[in-house]
Amino acid sequence: MNYNKINNLLGWLCAVVATLVYVVTAERTASWWDCGEFIASAYKMQIVHQPGAPLFLMIQNIFSNMAMGDKSQIAFWMNVGSAVSSGLTILFLFWSITALGRKIFLGNADLSHTLNPTQTIVVMGAGLVGALGYAFTDTFWYSAVESEVYAMSSLCTAVVFWAILKWEVRANEEGADRWLILIAYVMGLSIGVHLLNLLVIPAIALVVYFRKTKEVTKGGAFKAFLIGVVILGFILWGVIQYLIKFAAFTDLLFVNSLGLGFGTGVAFFALLVVGGLVFGIWYSIKKVKPILNIALVSLGFIIFGYSSFTMITIRAKADPTLNNSDPDNVFTFLSYLNREQYGDEPLFKGKYFDAKPTDAFDAGNVYRKDNDKYVVARKKTNYTYDRETVFPRIYSDRAEHASFYRQYLGLGPEEQPTFSDNLKFFFGYQIGHMYFRYFMWNFVGRQNDVQGHGSVLEGNWISGIKPIDNTFVGGQSNLSESEKSNPSRNTYFFLPLIIGLIGAYWHFGKNQRDALVVMLLFFFTGLAIVLYLNQNPLQPRERDYAYAGSFYAFSIWIGLGVIAIWDFVSKKVNAKSAAIGVTALGLLAAPVLFASQNWDDHNRSEKLLSRDMAQNYLESCAPNAILFSYGDNDTYPLWYLQEVEGIRTDVRVVNLSLLSSDWYMRQMMKKVNDADALPINIDPEKIKDGVRDVIYYYDYNIPGNIEVSDALQVMLSDDAENKMQTQSGESVNILPTKNLKLNIDKQAVLANNAVPTMFKDSIADSLSFVYPMGYVSRAELSVLSVLANNNWKRPIYFTTTTPQQYYLGLDKYLISEGFALRLIPVDTKVQDAEQGAIQDTDSVYDKIMNKYKWGNIGNAKYLDPDTYRYLTFYLSSIFGETAQNLLNDGKKKEAHNVVMKAYDNLPKRIFQMSEAMSYIPLLDAMYQTGESAKAKEIALRNLSYIKDNMQYFEGNQYIKDISAERNVRLALVGMQRIKMLAEQYKDADVKKASDELWKKYGYFFGEE
Repeated sequence: MNYNKINNLLGWLCAVVATLVYVVTAERTASWWDCGEFIASAYKMQIVHQPGAPLFLMIQNIFSNMAMGDKSQIAFWMNVGSAVSSGLTILFLFWSITALGRKIFLGNADLSHTLNPTQTIVVMGAGLVGALGYAFTDTFWYSAVESEVYAMSSLCTAVVFWAILKWEVRANEEGADRWLILIAYVMGLSIGVHLLNLLVIPAIALVVYFRKTKEVTKGGAFKAFLIGVVILGFILWGVIQYLIKFAAFTDLLFVNSLGLGFGTGVAFFALLVVGGLVFGIWYSIKKVKPILNIALVSLGFIIFGYSSFTMITIRAKADPTLNNSDPDNVFTFLSYLNREQYGDEPLFKGKYFDAKPTDAFDAGNVYRKDNDKYVVARKKTNYTYDRETVFPRIYSDRAEHASFYRQYLGLGPEEQPTFSDNLKFFFGYQIGHMYFRYFMWNFVGRQNDVQGHGSVLEGNWISGIKPIDNTFVGGQSNLSESEKSNPSRNTYFFLPLIIGLIGAYWHFGKNQRDALVVMLLFFFTGLAIVLYLNQNPLQPRERDYAYAGSFYAFSIWIGLGVIAIWDFVSKKVNAKSAAIGVTALGLLAAPVLFASQNWDDHNRSEKLLSRDMAQNYLESCAPNAILFSYGDNDTYPLWYLQEVEGIRTDVRVVNLSLLSSDWYMRQMMKKVNDADALPINIDPEKIKDGVRDVIYYYDYNIPGNIEVSDALQVMLSDDAENKMQTQSGESVNILPTKNLKLNIDKQAVLANNAVPTMFKDSIADSLSFVYPMGYVSRAELSVLSVLANNNWKRPIYFTTTTPQQYYLGLDKYLISEGFALRLIPVDTKVQDAEQGAIQDTDSVYDKIMNKYKWGNIGNAKYLDPDTYRYLTFYLSSIFGETAQNLLNDGKKKEAHNVVMKAYDNLPKRIFQMSEAMSYIPLLDAMYQTGESAKAKEIALRNLSYIKDNMQYFEGNQYIKDISAERNVRLALVGMQRIKMLAEQYKDADVKKASDELWKKYGYFFGEE
């Protein structure tokens, strides 16, 4: 048996199988979160959010060409790019497992030594079980089917770990150190994808030490480990950050002191670095210093790989549509690399969340490029606090975070946290909830896909073994049918975990050195990330993708677990038969089990809602509109749709969370695609970095409401008379009153068709509103300027998901036109006393019937939480409200059309208890339009869901949980409303079912 041929053949077989599965299950368009931004930026070579991923974007741009000009297929082909990267990751994982397995039998013998047939079978079996097992794990599979950086980052990690094992076998051969150069180059390249790959360095340092030292000692191993950590730190800070920092301050010297042009100092510093490396390499060769030589050559290749970031500055200077942070000079580029817009989390020392600042001190300058010099835009400020601690874990003073800390730790409203509380949060939440739970998801099983921030209802880990789950997961008795049939409920019965633990234990017994290397890989790509990220609570989504490298390392032990079990079984039965049998059982217990359990909730080929929601947002807007959005999921998919598919490029999408930045505000003053610049009539010099970063409100007791333009004049004035003196003597702009108004030019309103026909006689003389915040950032300044200068020429909209405070107090002047709220010069609260925006029903009806798309949510076998959380809005605000308004207008036929559109396109199940309440307007419309049978079907289905889950909640005492109790109450209010509908429309079956539920659960409302 030719070991190398079999190893190569089976490795590629694993890669092909994994890649085919990923391609089949890949999303057919842009996914939620960052994917829309990445696809749009890769397609046109634009700049993504900090710290960028230039190599990823360039490679994905290559995959975009596979669409052969079909723009609707570009997103899919970029998803295929991730699928291919992930398939190659499985290839290198297979080869890494077989390399470690071979060492068990042959040590570091050269390649002329080979395994016997039985050993070959069991080693290949280990590779198959470990590699294919990892291929179908929850976290890795999720990242493999979307255009995000983590698939390609995993590939870099896999290549580097495989390469060090290749070097280890060849370490005594001439030219073997070329493998180390390859590792350095891949690491340099990986910086242009994601930094996770660098965490392999401490493990690599140990491999080199074990292979090169003549006598291994604990002290020597620890020293090698420390050297690895130092190298990791040197690359993370010395190469990635300080090279650019030194270049920046060299440029500062050349520009400000020597009077040379921008970039001359950067060029000089680059030549200095290259010259220093060349001289050092020449010196190492001349003086025969091999260690110095390999170190300098490796550093050169790391920097060479890192040079992919030149794409960022080159494209930033071209000023593309998406130009996040505008890093067109060395100081903005430095800020971009350092992720300064996201702030820093304390690692070694910091405050408690309830600490009060006691002093402020200067922490350095922030420089801005101005005309022909760099100037100090502002000072960085750090603070000392009255209560600080080492190893701070409960540090965030945001109100919602402080509330969560107190709830999680059981602290009273005024009770001060202690260091033990700090450790409790670290071990319980950061490790237990934000790492160990994810680890168990992947190798034991998952309860569901609900994200509840510590709620008992969320996706905890389960095994499928009832007594164990009752003990560790808060009870799983009386499991509801919806929970049993939930596609995201995956149970592995501890089998992969047990095999992996056996493999780890056996590996330490057989080859402690290699086991220690794998353990370091496991630790640094898992728990070390927990320590470094120091995450605060209430993350907007699950973060398990960050720990994929740790699960990769554990999958190595799953593979080696096959050899461990064979080692035991072969002593009892024929060794060759044991090898075949153990491999077969291993394949069933890991890859087959993973694939069978995970397929339904990882098959994203039917998901379309991210793209279709983006189109619905855009189609809700009139031509040449301005659409204000806020979050990732109501911005990035819109960027994708406009930049890639070219849909509704006349709409100017404005992300309010970015608009507080000077670079983004400047970009909004320029025409993009078919969308005109925002009418922000503000001199860019007045809002550049360090100038009016924030303007605070100070009440001057001005009577009545002042015109928005007058308020802007005060806030933008450079006249000392319009500024306020602070206690430090600084003269600052202020907002002198919150009572504002916008006078209305009715002729302009009518000429621009700025109001629906039904409101043409209700146009107000002015919009009077109370500004809701105590400060004005560039975002609010921009919106106010748009109001003052637009004069109703362009329609202004807010996405329905925009937080209410960003309406700036204009809530009563907003009208619903579907998925967006339009600002009109009419006090709609006078027209409609009900809470929420009044609807332009005719407009919404036309869009429902002719323009909106529904993301295949009615036919898809699985909907993820990012998708089904929109269902309540679909049910109540789109279908239900529209149908009710049409009925109120006497348009029964049109209402029936809406009802049928809803029935045909909505899922035939509900996903959460609170949905029952959202169905009420639609059910009522169904009864009124003669669709009683369909209303009965949905009502009985929803009541059955409520009954089933109430038994489940009661049986597990979930109703005592705060978030669960809220869901229960909403569901039971829905049940009560269904009961009332059944009585009103004389539906005996629905009434009977709702009466039974009311009789049992009416006690929630104080009734027997």
